[in-house]
Amino acid sequence: MYSKVLLAYDGSESGRRALLECAEINDLLHAEIHLLAVAPIAATLFVAEGFVADVPQEEENERFSEVLKEGLEQLKARGVTAEGHLVTGDAVREISRLAHELKVDLIVIGHTHHSSRLERWWKGSVGASLVEEAPCNILIVVQRPA
Repeated sequence: MYSKVLLAYDGSESGRRALLECAEINDLLHAEIHLLAVAPIAATLFVAEGFVADVPQEEENERFSEVLKEGLEQLKARGVTAEGHLVTGDAVREISRLAHELKVDLIVIGHTHHSSRLERWWKGSVGASLVEEAPCNILIVVQRPA
């Protein structure tokens, strides 16, 4: 059914739930697992001398490198071997790109329901946007707010 799975992981609570769900279903699938962390492009501020990053890109990349490492360790603790991938950019674009490149059968992502329309609009939805670009099926693991 699914022989190659891409798990997009950001270290959030919904991301952890997706990681655990992926580990559970892999007991049945015995698929090749790829764990992806996408470091966002650092926000910048414009000053008279040019653009200055609010958070240097190196810090964002390092933070997501740690997220990836933690995710790989969690999977390993559950008996799941995974290959890690760290990229920088737009989450939807990078998840879709790597899914195409690896020819995966399934993408697994976490999602948190937002409590208001404004919050949904402001934060957007990787899952909803990914549906339009994904080359395969998507499993969205839902985390409801407390």
